[in-house]
Amino acid sequence: MIRNEDILTLLRSILHPESGENLVDLGMVENLNVSEERISLTLSFARHRDPLASSLKKNVEKVILTHYPQYQDKITIFIKEAAPKPKPQPVDREHPASNLAGVKNIIAVSSAKGGVGKSTVTANLAVALSRMNYRVGVLDADLYGPSQPTLFNLENYSPVGEQIDGEERIIPGESLGIKLMSIGFFIDASDALIWRGPMATNALRQMIRQTQWGELDFLLVDLPPGTGDIHLTLVSDLPFHGAVIISTPQKIALADVVRGIKMFRNDKINVPILGLIENMSWFTPAELPDNRYYIFGRGGARELAAREGIKLLGEIPLIQRVREASDEGRPVTSEESLAASYYEDIAGNMIHQLNKVR
Repeated sequence: MIRNEDILTLLRSILHPESGENLVDLGMVENLNVSEERISLTLSFARHRDPLASSLKKNVEKVILTHYPQYQDKITIFIKEAAPKPKPQPVDREHPASNLAGVKNIIAVSSAKGGVGKSTVTANLAVALSRMNYRVGVLDADLYGPSQPTLFNLENYSPVGEQIDGEERIIPGESLGIKLMSIGFFIDASDALIWRGPMATNALRQMIRQTQWGELDFLLVDLPPGTGDIHLTLVSDLPFHGAVIISTPQKIALADVVRGIKMFRNDKINVPILGLIENMSWFTPAELPDNRYYIFGRGGARELAAREGIKLLGEIPLIQRVREASDEGRPVTSEESLAASYYEDIAGNMIHQLNKVR
């Protein structure tokens, strides 16, 4: 006679693809009943319409039949799923979460295309705003490529938790007067972050809801490239007051920018686009100060901005000192230089556009 324990032993060989644990230890096997006539059980899933339900059901049936072929057509597997989640409510920009109540303006910095210098621009905009006597924070939401700890020389910062007003809060790092929170604070810099979508969004939500920002005039959110799950999580959880989009001049980058524009203009998102910034616009050698070399093309962002009815906030050339300062952990805007002036002008233009849409 086959016992329940015999079947449970078999099912312990089936691992859940996301957690790596077996179905039995995860508590997913319920109501197991074994008789000579039939084997029946229930697979319990924590998510409504779990995409893994069908494949795991087939795996369970397969492993049982491999050892007990006499139960062909005598196995019944029920699927139990969690109730559907309630439809998310629109973000209330006037009454944000308690840890964001002191933040006046939340700005998304997006690129849609990777490799256009979005994080460097974000860091320098933050410092430019700080030099204008604004209180500034940066949320590094680029979970798979967090750059802000390096840009602000906070790679060794370990966040601490505090009980504030009865709630657990995470204290952000601080450099050059900028408050900073990043997933890079919680993982080893040499480790690859191998997370599925739900794990990534859960980590991001924890940073959003628990970081103790205090009083800020601006919170800049450094978004990852693309227009996927993480972006949807951010726009559903954060009361954005505007978005800034970074691009380089070439067509392949601008094509992705159009997708980013459409995302923010979507009826369900509806975040005002404050403007477009063209990065790496041209290169001027120090020994030839009157020359401009348009390595990645010329005027692409300006043309796109005009076509989409978006303000061009500014153009930033390729400047060696920008890269050097970033590697040193002190964004170039912390210095008095021509390079800094580009970001300062853009910060002023961004504030002007923000005042127009508020």
